Amino acid sequence: MVILKILKGLSKILGFILLFFIFTILFLVAVINYFFFNIDRLPDGELLSEEVSPSGIYTVRTYISNGHTTVAPAVRGEVIYHNTFDTKRNIYWAYRIEEGKIEWISKHVVSINGRVLDVRKDEYDFRKH
Repeated sequence: MVILKILKGLSKILGFILLFFIFTILFLVAVINYFFFNIDRLPDGELLSEEVSPSGIYTVRTYISNGHTTVAPAVRGEVIYHNTFDTKRNIYWAYRIEEGKIEWISKHVVSINGRVLDVRKDEYDFRKH
């Protein structure tokens, strides 16, 4: 009888410990993703080029981000949605590139350095490809 009570108490403690470790791991994964792999937390950079869509609804800008002397340059592309109060969203992030060639394919599709993206939903991040 006493042994059963001890085992029940021990299983509760082990359950709490297991839940603690699961939540800790989930928290760490979320923090690492937010700080290291979130495309919305990229450096601003210097403007390379800017092109307005054929319909005039969107503007895509590319910026070069030169890190320190030990980091290669990177290009960031952002789209500006003129129909939603000029909301901006990063859609392109490429490493070891120094040009930001923008070419509109259609009224919603753009090519940035050869990567074809639908500005309504797509994004390219070299860290994930």
